[in-house]
Amino acid sequence: MLSGILNLFKRDYERYDGVRKINIYLLRALYTLIFLFVGKSSWTYIGVNYGALDPMEGVVWSVWASFSVLSLIGIIYPLKMLPIILLEILYKVIWLLVVAYPLWSVGQLEGSDAEALFLPFVWVILPIVAVPWKYVFRKYIYTSKRIGNILTVST
Repeated sequence: MLSGILNLFKRDYERYDGVRKINIYLLRALYTLIFLFVGKSSWTYIGVNYGALDPMEGVVWSVWASFSVLSLIGIIYPLKMLPIILLEILYKVIWLLVVAYPLWSVGQLEGSDAEALFLPFVWVILPIVAVPWKYVFRKYIYTSKRIGNILTVST
């Protein structure tokens, strides 16, 4: 029993490029939640309002619907779809910093239109915990080959 739990925290070099199994399971759970909740609300809204959406409203709901489809792919390929989780983290943290925090700091968050979004956005802690950050930095940021290519192209 204990060895099974400890195996969750071992790095899997064969299947997941050194990412811990616990991160893979957490990512899959996150993708599943996104698929179920965002997918249900976005596809239901699109289905009910098909053809009657304002163009900008249609863009918003189309983005959410595509986010749910990409999350379905993420359940199968959790590391390949990591950029959508990074997008989720970034837009939620930015929103919390530039919308919610200023309202909260002057005592105007409660009762505002932003209050309804605050609680779902605070849950950004879940993807922050689930993401294998060492893998993200190794794969997307600290790759010397990519840095070399950028420097070569820009000079």
